[in-house]
Amino acid sequence: MDTIIATSIDEIAPYTGPHAIAGIRFRPLREALGVTAWGMSVIELDPGNGHYPAHDHADDGHEEVYLVLRGAAVCVADGVEHALAEGQLIAVPGRVVRKIVTRERGATLLVLGGTPGKAYAPSMGRPRDR
Repeated sequence: MDTIIATSIDEIAPYTGPHAIAGIRFRPLREALGVTAWGMSVIELDPGNGHYPAHDHADDGHEEVYLVLRGAAVCVADGVEHALAEGQLIAVPGRVVRKIVTRERGATLLVLGGTPGKAYAPSMGRPRDR
């Protein structure tokens, strides 16, 4: 990162490529801010959304932290539901299958990720399609 960038979430255009998911806006913060040391994005889910794909990172050990900025969400991790309100967060190890769902309220989540002991390597600027 060579320069200071100040912006807002709404100014970062959501991903609109072939892997876009209805009712979910994936905003690529890492790319927008020029961050190269870790993965970072904002995911906005409409109310009643169960379309966020269940996935793990067992192949690369990539850990993720989800922080609820607005609304409420449920992180289903290895089949166990973790209800998350604004300001709450959850850390999920790479081997754990996780899925984010919303119920009555939508949610805006900050997602941070990286692989322990390894330099960060970007994943082609699109959501993982597992």
